[in-house]
Amino acid sequence: MVLSINLILAILVLLISGLIIKLLFYRGHVRSVENKHVVITGGSSGIGKSAAIAAARQGAHVTIIARDVEKLEKAKYEIMQACKNKDTQRVEYLPLDVIQDYEEIQKAFMELEKTMGPIYMLINCAGSSMCAKIEDTSTSDVRKMMDLNFFGTYNCIKAVVQSMKTAKDGIIVLTASQASLLGIYGYSAYCSSKFALRGLAESISMELTPYNISVTLCLPPDTDTPGFATELLTKLLETKLISQSSGLVKPSAIADQLFKDALNGKFFSTVGIEGFMLCTISCGMSPFTISELLAQVTLMGFLRLISVFYIISFQRIILKCMKTRDKNKKSE
Repeated sequence: MVLSINLILAILVLLISGLIIKLLFYRGHVRSVENKHVVITGGSSGIGKSAAIAAARQGAHVTIIARDVEKLEKAKYEIMQACKNKDTQRVEYLPLDVIQDYEEIQKAFMELEKTMGPIYMLINCAGSSMCAKIEDTSTSDVRKMMDLNFFGTYNCIKAVVQSMKTAKDGIIVLTASQASLLGIYGYSAYCSSKFALRGLAESISMELTPYNISVTLCLPPDTDTPGFATELLTKLLETKLISQSSGLVKPSAIADQLFKDALNGKFFSTVGIEGFMLCTISCGMSPFTISELLAQVTLMGFLRLISVFYIISFQRIILKCMKTRDKNKKSE
C-alpha cells in the first residue's frame, strides 16, 4: 500500500516537472494574419470594430459585417487608418443580417471569398443582451436573443468551416461573455444564449483541431460599447450591483487580448482577475494550454473557495434589494 502511494506520488512529481519544463522552454507556434483575410461580424461598433482595427494593424485584409451601411462606412474609414500597409491592405464591408436563413449567409460568404480571398480568421462579435427576470421575459424576446447570439454565430461558422478544412488552416473566435460561465440575476435568457456558445466552441474545437483550425472563446466582462450603454437604461438594480464586481473594460482592451490569445491558440480569452478566476474554476473538460493546465491544477481549489465569497455577496445584494422594495411598498 505504502509502495503504491509512493509510486503515485513519484509519477505526479514527474508529470508536474515535465509540464513545468515544457512551459519554460516550449514557445509554441504563434500564428500571423498578415496578408490574410479576417472577417468580423458585428464589426461596425464595439468589440467587433476594435477587433477589425487590431487585425488591420497586424497587416490583415479585413471585412466587417453588420446591418447598418452608414455605420459600416464610418467603421471602414477608421479601420483603413489603422492599416499596417496602407498601399496593399484591403478593407471592405458586407451589409448582412446574420440571423437570416443559413442558405443566404452561405451564399454571401461564398461571394465574399471570391472577391476578398479565402477566410483565414472569423471573429464572431454580433450579439445583444437583455436584462429581465424570467417571468418578465417574453418568449419572442428569448427567441430573438438566441437567433442573434447563438444561431448568428453558428451559421457564420458553418459557412466558413469547409473552406478552412480544405486549406487545413484557420482561426475561429466566438465572442461570448463571462456570463457563459455563471448564471447572473436578470440574465436568464442572456446567460442561456451565452452558455450555448461555450458548448458550441468546445464541440467545434474537438471537430476542427485535426485540421489545424483553432477555436478561441472570448469571455469579456461588461464592456464600454454602445450596446452596453443601451442595456444599462433598463438594467435591474441587482444586476448592476452584481456586475460592478468586475468593472467596465474598453473594447480595445478586449480586442487586443482576443487577438493575442487567438494567435497563440488559446481556447479561453479573458481580461482581469475575475475572468481568470472564472475560467480556472469552470474549466471542466475544455481545451487547454500547458500554462492553463498548471494554473487549473494548482489554483482550482483555492479559487473555488474565493468564489464562494462572491456568491454570498451576490445573494446578500439580492436579499437587500428585495427587502428595500418590500419596505417601499409598505410605506406607499
